[in-house]
This record gives sequence, C-alpha cells and structure tokens, in this order.
Amino acid sequence: QVQLVESGGDSVQAGGSLRLSCAASGHPSNRRCMGWFRQVPGKEREGVATIYIDGSTNYVDSVKGRFTISKDIAENILHLQMNSLKPEDTAMYYCAADPSWYCTLHGVQFRYWGQGTQVTVSS
Repeated sequence: QVQLVESGGDSVQAGGSLRLSCAASGHPSNRRCMGWFRQVPGKEREGVATIYIDGSTNYVDSVKGRFTISKDIAENILHLQMNSLKPEDTAMYYCAADPSWYCTLHGVQFRYWGQGTQVTVSS
C-alpha cells in the first residue's frame, strides 16, 4: 500500500509562486511513476506533470517552463514548484503514484492518490 499526503496549497496572486509537496509512504516499487494532477469542479481531471524512477519528466503543455516536478528520494517527498502562476492554474492538486514500468499523464494509469491540496490564483 502507498499513502500520499499533499501540502503547500494556498491562495496567491497571479505571477506568484507556490511549492507543493507530497509525502509518500510504502514500498518504492509501488511508486515507480509519480505525478501531479489537478481538477476544477465540473471539469475532467488533468495530468500536470509526472516523474519516472529514472528521473525523466513529462509536463502538460500549459505548464511547461513554469512548473517543475522533482523528488527527494531520501525523504520520500514529491515536489511541484509552480512559478508564474495564472488564474487558470486554480484547481485542487492531487499527488498520485503507480507501480507501472512506464509513466504517462493519464490519470487512469495511477493506482494510488492523495486527498488533494487547493491552489487558488487570483488576478
């Protein structure tokens, strides 16, 4: 089993920055692929960024150049550094993990999910 606990969500003005964190527990083999997803009420969940065990990353086009996903292996923490935030980044952000030997931005791949942390960006 894997447990994921997100933190770091807040309300910020456009152009600001936030750093989300996800504390992960459970065997590393269940967390080969980890990622961040976001969802706005009434809309489909969107994959934001993923990171594979080899360190390779993948981002949705709308956040490229602004967001950076990283992991602290020693501390078992996944981060999402979000810069130049825009009002359209407002959403509930979820951390996810999966044991698969590949990594995609599709939420259906992911077996384990956190409870989410709210990010609100005002104009």
